[in-house]
Amino acid sequence: MEGMPVSMGGLRTLPWYVVGSQVLGVACVVITGVWMGHYHGGYAWDGSTQEFNVHPLCMVLGLVFLYGDAVLVYRVFRNETKRSVKILHALLHMMALIISIVGLVAVFDFHSAAKIPHMYSLHSWCGMLTFVLFFIQWLLGLGFFLFPWASARLRSWYLPLHIFFGLLLLAMSVGSCLLGITEKLLFNIMETYSRFTGEGVLANILGLLLVCFGVVVGYVVTREDFRRPPNPEEEALSVHFKTLSEGEIPSSP
Repeated sequence: MEGMPVSMGGLRTLPWYVVGSQVLGVACVVITGVWMGHYHGGYAWDGSTQEFNVHPLCMVLGLVFLYGDAVLVYRVFRNETKRSVKILHALLHMMALIISIVGLVAVFDFHSAAKIPHMYSLHSWCGMLTFVLFFIQWLLGLGFFLFPWASARLRSWYLPLHIFFGLLLLAMSVGSCLLGITEKLLFNIMETYSRFTGEGVLANILGLLLVCFGVVVGYVVTREDFRRPPNPEEEALSVHFKTLSEGEIPSSP
């Protein structure tokens, strides 16, 4: 509309992007569950291939969907207190961490029971690197922002790195999933994959949806007019707590 600020017009599209991301994320989790449940016998915790099926479901749920939602909270809850949003951000990451650990234990347990070597594939290397960096990122986020022990100057220096690595880790999570999907298909349906079998098509669709989820989340987080507006009262309290001599307080992520 004429005379409407660009940021106001842009903000009206934010709910659509958020809803779209949630539809994509839920679809990824559901399709992963159907893939492992329908084509590979369901789920168990007994060292069998059914225990392996827990791995892809947990990694998509934890390191992609919940992780992506944790990234989005600063855009969705724009007017809540920053402390509340920080706690929600950390809790979602903690849930993603716990679910991812379950997924990792499942695949290591399956490999041990089946006497399959651990950590030999590119998928496993990329996936483990992503998990380790995610864990480090979570710990640093707790130390720098939720239970801040660092000076304001140090937090101001680290914040851009935290944001950058947050998006990088989402991309790495999606990439690791794509490698895992390809590896699973080649192990199980190599002879029929090129014939557009139902399992192959379903897994390809899952891969595309994972990419779309990552792209939408990345777009929402990097679009400038979707940023959380600064709260002068919160900024003043933060400055008072750390004192002005510590340096400039970082802007909102």
